[in-house]
Amino acid sequence: MSKLTHIDKKGKARMVDVTAKKATNREAIAKGRVFMQPRTFKAVLNNTIQKGDVLGVARIAGIMAAKRVADIIPLCHPLNVTSVDISFEPIQKSHCINVTATAKVTGQTGVEMEALAAASVAALTIYDMCKAMDKEMTISDIRLVKKTGGKSGKYVRAETD
Repeated sequence: MSKLTHIDKKGKARMVDVTAKKATNREAIAKGRVFMQPRTFKAVLNNTIQKGDVLGVARIAGIMAAKRVADIIPLCHPLNVTSVDISFEPIQKSHCINVTATAKVTGQTGVEMEALAAASVAALTIYDMCKAMDKEMTISDIRLVKKTGGKSGKYVRAETD
């Protein structure tokens, strides 16, 4: 069994020491989906939701989330995130909005949690902006799809959709 990295010799939670690790360029891409009723989907695309520009606000919320991960996930290192990009792909057939978040950093530890948080919060913001019209929305498939950099190298999820 491999040694637990976030537990000290006394079994207490700890932040991993990355002091000796080499800073490398790192990138992570995460995705998620928000399924909604057809009329909600149409209102989002036509920008007629009462709260305003759903995708614009969700984009900003996702970026803000990536920058605050260390504040909400206890053992994550604060990172000087150098880039966050949030994009949306409306899928007419399933009345869903696909969310993609890309985060980059040059640092000693990965940026996967920042990308995952960005995708999650962007999806949650879509829900929040539309909930008055559609309480049956579903957020699903939050997942890491790619990461590069660091000791473990490149990871690419085999996507099936």
